[in-house]
Amino acid sequence: MKTDSIFYRLFLEMPGVYFQLIGESPTLANSYKFQSVEIKQTAFRLDGVLVPNTESPTTPIHFGEVQMQKDEAFYRRFFGEIFLYLRQYEESKYWQALVVFRNRDIETKDTQPYQALLNSSNVTRVYLEDLGDEAYENLGLGIVKLIVEDEAKAVQQAKMLSAKATAELDETERQKVLELVKTIILYKFQDLEPEEVIEMLGMEDFKKSRLYQGIKREGIEEGTLLTKLEMVPLLLEAGYRNS
Repeated sequence: MKTDSIFYRLFLEMPGVYFQLIGESPTLANSYKFQSVEIKQTAFRLDGVLVPNTESPTTPIHFGEVQMQKDEAFYRRFFGEIFLYLRQYEESKYWQALVVFRNRDIETKDTQPYQALLNSSNVTRVYLEDLGDEAYENLGLGIVKLIVEDEAKAVQQAKMLSAKATAELDETERQKVLELVKTIILYKFQDLEPEEVIEMLGMEDFKKSRLYQGIKREGIEEGTLLTKLEMVPLLLEAGYRNS
């Protein structure tokens, strides 16, 4: 599952989730803007950087990274990226980092060079396997939990999150949550046809959307491109709306 892009969208659309994961108030997100930052003259790209909206010598910049597969060089790369950033952006004085692991088994054992940093208050490590069902009481944390939920439970929880979003959010915020939930489920059930997934999630309105109808008018045959699951997340990414 392409979780990097999902987490990027999650932190972009709902940055309050980042602060919830590090044990802070989600309202802190109002003081930040989310960016994906490329370090000059290197091949490094930080998954996500929360930069304060206003200049402040004491407000920390936040670095976020999601790790779903084992990478023995992960900490060497991650901290290398952070300190290259601090070198190039000298106005940044204070920083904090969040690392989200799928589980403890994929965390590299190569920690000795960075143990002092890992033991400090600068770095928060979150293991998604530790999130219990109570995470679904919160929309943001529930979406994070859904990413690593098993298929047998994922559809039920996705419907619950969708209902919660419909009941609690305004139209704009509700649409963000629903598209995130749909994208996660579509990535999970890669053995199903898009039509089957749409029906399973009650997405019949998707077939009436201008984008979907436009594709059919352009002559893309069902059974070829439309049967590839990758098409549906792309359509959702484009932001379909009912006609």
